Amino acid sequence: MNSPLFKLFTHPADAWLDIRRAEEDNPQQYLPRLLALALIPAVCLFVGTTTFGWSLAAEERVRLSIGSAAQLAGLLYTTTVIGVMLMGVMIRWMSRGFNTQPSLNQCIGFAAYCATPWFFAGVVGLMPIRWLAFAALMAASVYASVLLYGGLQTFMRLKKEQALLFATCVWGVGLLLLVTILVAMILFWFNGLMPEYVRPASLD
Repeated sequence: MNSPLFKLFTHPADAWLDIRRAEEDNPQQYLPRLLALALIPAVCLFVGTTTFGWSLAAEERVRLSIGSAAQLAGLLYTTTVIGVMLMGVMIRWMSRGFNTQPSLNQCIGFAAYCATPWFFAGVVGLMPIRWLAFAALMAASVYASVLLYGGLQTFMRLKKEQALLFATCVWGVGLLLLVTILVAMILFWFNGLMPEYVRPASLD
C-alpha cells in the first residue's frame, strides 16, 4: 500500500517524506486520520468491557453497563485527541530552541502519526486482559519511539545531532504528558462519572 499510514510500518523513512510533502500541500490533512484512528481504542474498549469483561478472580468476570462503557469510551476518545493536540503544542513550543519553525498544524500532525502504533494497539481492548494489554502497549510504545527518533530529522529538516536531542526532549515531555492525562482521566471516571458494574458472571 502507498498510504503513508501503512508505510510507517513498512518503510518509515519513505513515509515521513510523503507525510512532510502532504503537510506542506494540506496542513490539516492529518485531522481526519487522527479523528478516525482515535476511534479504534475507544470503540474496542466499549465492546470489550460490555461483552467480554475482565477477570478479577478465578471464578468471576466483571463487565460494565452500556452507559458506563459509553462514558469510558467517550472519555478515552476525547482524552486521546486532546492529548495528541497538546503534544503538538509542546513540540511547536520546543522547536524554537532548535532553529526550526514548523507550524502548529505540522507539529500536531507529526504527533498524530507518531501515536499511530498506540491507536492500532487499542484493538486489544476487545479482550481487556491485563497481560495482553500491557504487552501491546509496550510494543506500541517502542515503535512509537522508533517513529519519533527516525522521523523528526526528516519532518523538521534538522541536522542529525539536533534531531536526536529534540527527539529526546519530545520523548520526555510526551511521557510526562501521557501519565498526567491518563491519571486525570482515570480519577475523573471513577470519582466524577461513577462507573456502574454489571453483576459478575461465572467464567465459562
